[in-house]
Amino acid sequence: MKHITFATLTIFTLFLAACGTAQATPEATPVPTVVADDTIIAEGKLEPIHYTELALNASGLVSEVLFAEGDEVKAGDVIARLDADQAQTLDSAQAKAAQEVTAAYQEVRDAQFELDNFDVPSDFDGMTPSESVEAMLVKLDKARADFEPYRHLNEKSLELSETEKKSGVIVGTAKNLKKVLDDAWARYRKAIKWLELESTLQNANARLVLAQRDYDALQDPSFSADTAGTRAALASAEVRAPFPGVITDLDLKVGEFAASGTPVITIADNSQWVVKTTDLTEIDVVNVKEGEAAIVTLDALPDVELKGNVFSISQNYAENQGDIVYEVTILLTESNPAMRWGMTAEVKFE
Repeated sequence: MKHITFATLTIFTLFLAACGTAQATPEATPVPTVVADDTIIAEGKLEPIHYTELALNASGLVSEVLFAEGDEVKAGDVIARLDADQAQTLDSAQAKAAQEVTAAYQEVRDAQFELDNFDVPSDFDGMTPSESVEAMLVKLDKARADFEPYRHLNEKSLELSETEKKSGVIVGTAKNLKKVLDDAWARYRKAIKWLELESTLQNANARLVLAQRDYDALQDPSFSADTAGTRAALASAEVRAPFPGVITDLDLKVGEFAASGTPVITIADNSQWVVKTTDLTEIDVVNVKEGEAAIVTLDALPDVELKGNVFSISQNYAENQGDIVYEVTILLTESNPAMRWGMTAEVKFE
Protein backbone atom coordinates (compact mmCIF):
# COMPACT_ATOMS: atom_id res chain seq x y z
CA MET A 1 0.00 0.00 0.00
CA LYS A 2 1.38 3.41 -0.93
CA HIS A 3 1.51 6.03 1.79
CA ILE A 4 1.07 9.69 1.04
CA THR A 5 3.05 11.79 3.41
CA PHE A 6 1.79 15.07 4.83
CA ALA A 7 4.30 17.01 2.75
CA THR A 8 3.19 15.33 -0.46
CA LEU A 9 -0.50 16.05 0.35
CA THR A 10 0.27 19.66 0.99
CA ILE A 11 2.08 20.12 -2.33
CA PHE A 12 -0.78 18.42 -4.21
CA THR A 13 -3.35 20.71 -2.56
CA LEU A 14 -1.41 23.81 -3.45
CA PHE A 15 -1.09 22.59 -7.05
CA LEU A 16 -4.86 22.23 -7.36
CA ALA A 17 -5.43 25.65 -5.89
CA ALA A 18 -2.99 27.20 -8.35
CA CYS A 19 -4.67 25.50 -11.30
CA GLY A 20 -8.08 26.72 -10.16
CA THR A 21 -7.21 30.35 -10.30
CA ALA A 22 -7.64 30.31 -14.02
CA GLN A 23 -11.36 29.37 -13.81
CA ALA A 24 -14.37 31.61 -12.83
CA THR A 25 -15.84 30.96 -9.40
CA PRO A 26 -19.48 29.85 -9.73
CA GLU A 27 -22.12 32.12 -8.03
CA ALA A 28 -23.86 30.79 -4.94
CA THR A 29 -27.55 29.83 -5.40
CA PRO A 30 -29.69 32.10 -3.19
CA VAL A 31 -31.79 30.32 -0.56
CA PRO A 32 -35.49 31.29 -0.90
CA THR A 33 -37.04 33.14 2.05
CA VAL A 34 -39.66 31.08 3.85
CA VAL A 35 -42.68 33.20 4.85
CA ALA A 36 -44.52 31.91 7.91
CA ASP A 37 -48.20 31.18 7.36
CA ASP A 38 -50.07 33.43 9.80
CA THR A 39 -53.56 32.42 8.68
CA ILE A 40 -55.91 31.91 11.62
CA ILE A 41 -58.27 28.97 11.23
CA ALA A 42 -61.36 28.31 13.36
CA GLU A 43 -64.45 26.13 13.26
CA GLY A 44 -67.98 27.50 13.25
CA LYS A 45 -71.65 26.87 12.67
CA LEU A 46 -73.81 28.19 9.85
CA GLU A 47 -76.90 30.20 10.86
CA PRO A 48 -79.46 32.39 9.09
CA ILE A 49 -78.80 36.06 9.67
CA HIS A 50 -82.12 36.47 11.47
CA TYR A 51 -84.34 33.97 13.23
CA THR A 52 -86.77 33.92 16.12
CA GLU A 53 -88.75 31.52 18.26
CA LEU A 54 -92.38 32.50 18.75
CA ALA A 55 -94.27 31.67 21.93
CA LEU A 56 -97.97 32.09 22.61
CA ASN A 57 -99.16 34.98 24.77
CA ALA A 58 -102.30 33.12 25.83
CA SER A 59 -103.26 29.53 26.56
CA GLY A 60 -106.03 27.75 24.71
CA LEU A 61 -107.02 25.26 22.06
CA VAL A 62 -105.46 25.60 18.62
CA SER A 63 -108.31 26.34 16.23
CA GLU A 64 -106.35 26.94 12.99
CA VAL A 65 -102.87 26.23 11.63
CA LEU A 66 -102.48 27.98 8.29
CA PHE A 67 -98.88 27.08 7.36
CA ALA A 68 -96.54 24.08 7.56
CA GLU A 69 -92.83 23.61 8.16
CA GLY A 70 -90.82 24.75 5.16
CA ASP A 71 -93.42 27.31 4.06
CA GLU A 72 -92.39 30.89 3.38
CA VAL A 73 -94.26 33.61 5.24
CA LYS A 74 -94.48 37.37 4.93
CA ALA A 75 -94.42 39.81 7.82
CA GLY A 76 -97.87 39.83 9.44
CA ASP A 77 -99.07 36.50 8.06
CA VAL A 78 -101.30 34.63 10.52
CA ILE A 79 -99.65 31.27 11.17
CA ALA A 80 -102.12 29.94 13.74
CA ARG A 81 -105.15 30.95 15.81
CA LEU A 82 -106.26 30.04 19.32
CA ASP A 83 -109.68 29.59 20.86
CA ALA A 84 -109.24 31.27 24.26
CA ASP A 85 -111.61 33.33 26.40
CA GLN A 86 -109.05 35.95 27.41
CA ALA A 87 -107.35 36.22 24.02
CA GLN A 88 -108.28 38.63 21.25
CA THR A 89 -107.75 38.81 17.53
CA LEU A 90 -106.01 41.68 15.77
CA ASP A 91 -109.37 43.21 14.80
CA SER A 92 -110.68 43.15 18.36
CA ALA A 93 -107.36 44.42 19.71
CA GLN A 94 -107.46 47.32 17.25
CA ALA A 95 -111.00 48.25 18.33
CA LYS A 96 -110.07 48.10 22.00
CA ALA A 97 -106.95 50.17 21.38
CA ALA A 98 -109.01 52.85 19.64
CA GLN A 99 -111.34 53.02 22.64
CA GLU A 100 -108.37 53.33 24.98
CA VAL A 101 -106.94 56.22 22.98
CA THR A 102 -110.28 58.04 23.12
CA ALA A 103 -110.58 57.52 26.87
CA ALA A 104 -106.98 58.63 27.41
CA TYR A 105 -107.55 61.85 25.46
CA GLN A 106 -110.62 62.61 27.56
CA GLU A 107 -108.68 62.01 30.77
CA VAL A 108 -105.99 64.45 29.64
CA ARG A 109 -108.58 67.11 28.81
CA ASP A 110 -110.30 66.71 32.18
CA ALA A 111 -107.03 66.82 34.10
CA GLN A 112 -105.88 69.91 32.20
CA PHE A 113 -109.20 71.64 32.86
CA GLU A 114 -108.94 70.99 36.62
CA LEU A 115 -105.37 72.27 36.71
CA ASP A 116 -106.15 75.38 34.66
CA ASN A 117 -109.01 76.30 37.02
CA PHE A 118 -107.03 75.79 40.20
CA ASP A 119 -106.55 79.07 42.11
CA VAL A 120 -102.85 79.15 42.81
CA PRO A 121 -102.08 81.36 45.85
CA SER A 122 -99.90 84.38 45.20
CA ASP A 123 -97.26 83.20 47.66
CA PHE A 124 -96.70 80.21 45.34
CA ASP A 125 -95.54 82.53 42.54
CA GLY A 126 -92.33 81.38 40.89
CA MET A 127 -92.65 77.86 42.31
CA THR A 128 -93.50 74.54 40.80
CA PRO A 129 -96.08 72.39 42.60
CA SER A 130 -93.39 70.26 44.23
CA GLU A 131 -91.42 73.34 45.28
CA SER A 132 -94.53 74.86 46.85
CA VAL A 133 -95.10 71.67 48.87
CA GLU A 134 -91.54 71.80 50.18
CA ALA A 135 -91.76 75.52 51.02
CA MET A 136 -95.13 75.21 52.78
CA LEU A 137 -93.91 72.21 54.76
CA VAL A 138 -91.02 74.28 56.09
CA LYS A 139 -93.47 76.99 57.22
CA LEU A 140 -95.81 74.39 58.71
CA ASP A 141 -93.02 72.78 60.71
CA LYS A 142 -92.01 76.20 62.09
CA ALA A 143 -95.59 77.07 63.00
CA ARG A 144 -96.03 73.75 64.79
CA ALA A 145 -92.79 74.27 66.71
CA ASP A 146 -93.82 77.81 67.72
CA PHE A 147 -97.21 76.63 68.95
CA GLU A 148 -95.90 73.55 70.77
CA PRO A 149 -95.47 75.32 74.19
CA TYR A 150 -99.14 76.35 74.15
CA ARG A 151 -100.54 73.07 72.92
CA HIS A 152 -101.81 72.17 76.43
CA LEU A 153 -104.33 75.05 76.33
CA ASN A 154 -107.75 73.80 75.25
CA GLU A 155 -109.95 75.43 72.65
CA LYS A 156 -112.23 76.96 75.26
CA SER A 157 -109.30 78.73 76.88
CA LEU A 158 -108.27 80.14 73.57
CA GLU A 159 -111.79 81.49 72.95
CA LEU A 160 -111.86 83.50 76.19
CA SER A 161 -111.09 87.16 76.03
CA GLU A 162 -108.00 88.62 77.65
CA THR A 163 -110.11 90.36 80.34
CA GLU A 164 -111.48 86.98 81.36
CA LYS A 165 -108.09 85.43 81.88
CA LYS A 166 -105.37 86.43 84.30
CA SER A 167 -102.76 85.31 81.79
CA GLY A 168 -104.18 87.46 79.03
CA VAL A 169 -100.89 88.02 77.26
CA ILE A 170 -100.15 84.30 77.10
CA VAL A 171 -103.59 83.50 75.74
CA GLY A 172 -103.31 86.24 73.13
CA THR A 173 -99.96 84.93 71.97
CA ALA A 174 -101.28 81.39 71.86
CA LYS A 175 -104.28 82.45 69.78
CA ASN A 176 -102.05 84.24 67.30
CA LEU A 177 -99.74 81.26 67.02
CA LYS A 178 -102.72 78.93 66.59
CA LYS A 179 -103.97 81.09 63.72
CA VAL A 180 -100.53 81.02 62.10
CA LEU A 181 -100.53 77.23 62.44
CA ASP A 182 -104.01 76.94 60.93
CA ASP A 183 -102.98 79.15 58.01
CA ALA A 184 -99.83 77.07 57.49
CA TRP A 185 -101.93 73.91 57.36
CA ALA A 186 -104.29 75.52 54.85
CA ARG A 187 -101.39 76.62 52.64
CA TYR A 188 -99.79 73.18 52.87
CA ARG A 189 -103.05 71.47 51.86
CA LYS A 190 -103.36 73.93 48.99
CA ALA A 191 -99.87 73.03 47.78
CA ILE A 192 -100.66 69.32 48.09
CA LYS A 193 -103.81 69.80 46.00
CA TRP A 194 -101.84 71.65 43.33
CA LEU A 195 -99.27 68.84 43.24
CA GLU A 196 -102.05 66.23 42.97
CA LEU A 197 -103.59 68.03 40.00
CA GLU A 198 -100.20 68.28 38.30
CA SER A 199 -99.54 64.58 38.96
CA THR A 200 -102.96 63.62 37.61
CA LEU A 201 -102.21 65.46 34.36
CA GLN A 202 -98.81 63.78 34.06
CA ASN A 203 -100.36 60.34 34.60
CA ALA A 204 -103.04 61.09 32.05
CA ASN A 205 -100.42 62.10 29.49
CA ALA A 206 -98.44 58.93 30.22
CA ARG A 207 -101.56 56.83 29.69
CA LEU A 208 -102.19 58.62 26.40
CA VAL A 209 -98.63 57.96 25.19
CA LEU A 210 -98.96 54.23 25.91
CA ALA A 211 -102.40 54.03 24.36
CA GLN A 212 -101.23 55.81 21.23
CA ARG A 213 -98.17 53.54 20.98
CA ASP A 214 -100.31 50.41 21.20
CA TYR A 215 -102.79 51.78 18.70
CA ASP A 216 -100.05 52.70 16.21
CA ALA A 217 -98.42 49.28 16.59
CA LEU A 218 -101.68 47.50 15.86
CA GLN A 219 -102.30 49.72 12.84
CA ASP A 220 -98.79 49.27 11.39
CA PRO A 221 -99.45 48.23 7.76
CA SER A 222 -95.88 46.99 7.23
CA PHE A 223 -95.94 44.68 10.28
CA SER A 224 -92.42 45.83 11.11
CA ALA A 225 -90.28 44.11 13.70
CA ASP A 226 -90.41 47.24 15.89
CA THR A 227 -94.14 46.77 16.50
CA ALA A 228 -94.27 42.97 16.44
CA GLY A 229 -93.95 42.60 20.22
CA THR A 230 -96.91 44.88 20.92
CA ARG A 231 -99.08 43.13 18.34
CA ALA A 232 -98.21 39.72 19.77
CA ALA A 233 -99.05 40.82 23.31
CA LEU A 234 -102.37 42.46 22.45
CA ALA A 235 -103.61 40.24 19.59
CA SER A 236 -102.86 37.11 21.63
CA ALA A 237 -105.40 34.88 19.88
CA GLU A 238 -103.24 34.92 16.74
CA VAL A 239 -99.64 34.02 16.02
CA ARG A 240 -98.25 36.21 13.26
CA ALA A 241 -94.90 36.22 11.48
CA PRO A 242 -92.82 39.16 12.74
CA PHE A 243 -90.70 39.28 9.57
CA PRO A 244 -90.43 37.49 6.19
CA GLY A 245 -88.81 34.08 6.36
CA VAL A 246 -89.21 30.31 6.34
CA ILE A 247 -90.91 28.25 9.04
CA THR A 248 -88.22 25.85 10.18
CA ASP A 249 -90.12 24.42 13.16
CA LEU A 250 -93.85 24.26 13.88
CA ASP A 251 -95.18 22.54 17.00
CA LEU A 252 -98.89 23.32 16.80
CA LYS A 253 -101.77 21.01 15.86
CA VAL A 254 -105.44 21.83 15.50
CA GLY A 255 -107.47 20.72 18.51
CA GLU A 256 -104.52 20.44 20.87
CA PHE A 257 -104.10 22.61 23.94
CA ALA A 258 -101.23 25.07 23.73
CA ALA A 259 -99.73 26.77 26.78
CA SER A 260 -98.51 30.35 26.80
CA GLY A 261 -94.82 31.08 27.10
CA THR A 262 -93.61 27.91 25.34
CA PRO A 263 -91.84 28.41 21.97
CA VAL A 264 -93.90 26.66 19.29
CA ILE A 265 -92.75 28.23 16.01
CA THR A 266 -89.32 29.06 14.61
CA ILE A 267 -88.97 31.43 11.67
CA ALA A 268 -85.65 32.00 9.90
CA ASP A 269 -84.65 34.64 7.38
CA ASN A 270 -82.51 32.69 4.90
CA SER A 271 -81.87 35.65 2.62
CA GLN A 272 -78.40 35.95 4.11
CA TRP A 273 -76.18 33.74 6.25
CA VAL A 274 -73.65 34.09 9.02
CA VAL A 275 -71.09 31.76 10.53
CA LYS A 276 -70.37 31.90 14.27
CA THR A 277 -67.06 30.50 15.45
CA THR A 278 -66.91 27.96 18.26
CA ASP A 279 -63.22 27.54 19.05
CA LEU A 280 -61.41 30.82 18.37
CA THR A 281 -59.07 31.18 21.34
CA GLU A 282 -57.97 34.25 23.24
CA ILE A 283 -54.54 33.97 21.58
CA ASP A 284 -56.02 34.31 18.10
CA VAL A 285 -58.97 36.62 18.69
CA VAL A 286 -56.69 39.60 19.38
CA ASN A 287 -55.48 39.33 15.78
CA VAL A 288 -58.97 39.43 14.30
CA LYS A 289 -60.58 42.78 13.45
CA GLU A 290 -64.13 43.71 12.57
CA GLY A 291 -64.58 44.22 8.84
CA GLU A 292 -61.65 42.06 7.76
CA ALA A 293 -62.09 39.43 5.06
CA ALA A 294 -62.61 35.75 5.80
CA ILE A 295 -62.99 32.59 3.73
CA VAL A 296 -65.56 30.01 4.79
CA THR A 297 -65.63 26.38 3.68
CA LEU A 298 -68.51 24.13 4.71
CA ASP A 299 -67.69 20.54 5.58
CA ALA A 300 -70.62 19.48 3.43
CA LEU A 301 -69.29 21.52 0.47
CA PRO A 302 -65.50 21.14 0.67
CA ASP A 303 -64.90 22.39 -2.87
CA VAL A 304 -66.85 25.64 -2.40
CA GLU A 305 -65.17 28.67 -0.83
CA LEU A 306 -67.52 31.39 0.40
CA LYS A 307 -66.35 34.95 0.99
CA GLY A 308 -67.36 36.96 4.02
CA ASN A 309 -66.36 39.67 6.46
CA VAL A 310 -66.07 39.78 10.22
CA PHE A 311 -69.34 41.30 11.39
CA SER A 312 -68.84 41.27 15.17
CA ILE A 313 -66.58 39.96 17.92
CA SER A 314 -68.23 38.93 21.18
CA GLN A 315 -67.20 40.75 24.35
CA ASN A 316 -68.16 37.70 26.40
CA TYR A 317 -66.23 34.46 26.56
CA ALA A 318 -66.87 30.74 26.90
CA GLU A 319 -64.77 27.72 27.77
CA ASN A 320 -64.09 25.00 25.23
CA GLN A 321 -61.99 21.99 26.27
CA GLY A 322 -60.03 24.09 28.73
CA ASP A 323 -59.51 27.03 26.34
CA ILE A 324 -61.01 30.50 26.62
CA VAL A 325 -62.83 31.13 23.34
CA TYR A 326 -64.70 34.06 21.82
CA GLU A 327 -67.53 33.95 19.32
CA VAL A 328 -66.81 35.81 16.10
CA THR A 329 -69.63 36.33 13.59
CA ILE A 330 -68.79 36.31 9.89
CA LEU A 331 -71.35 37.80 7.53
CA LEU A 332 -71.23 35.85 4.26
CA THR A 333 -71.36 37.82 1.03
CA GLU A 334 -71.92 34.65 -0.99
CA SER A 335 -74.32 31.74 -0.62
CA ASN A 336 -75.08 28.32 -2.08
CA PRO A 337 -78.49 26.65 -2.55
CA ALA A 338 -77.23 23.59 -0.67
CA MET A 339 -76.55 25.55 2.54
CA ARG A 340 -78.49 24.40 5.61
CA TRP A 341 -78.81 25.80 9.12
CA GLY A 342 -76.33 24.19 11.50
CA MET A 343 -73.72 23.05 8.99
CA THR A 344 -70.15 22.92 10.28
CA ALA A 345 -67.74 25.37 8.69
CA GLU A 346 -64.05 26.14 8.59
CA VAL A 347 -63.18 29.83 8.77
CA LYS A 348 -59.87 31.29 7.60
CA PHE A 349 -58.91 34.77 8.74
CA GLU A 350 -56.06 36.12 6.64
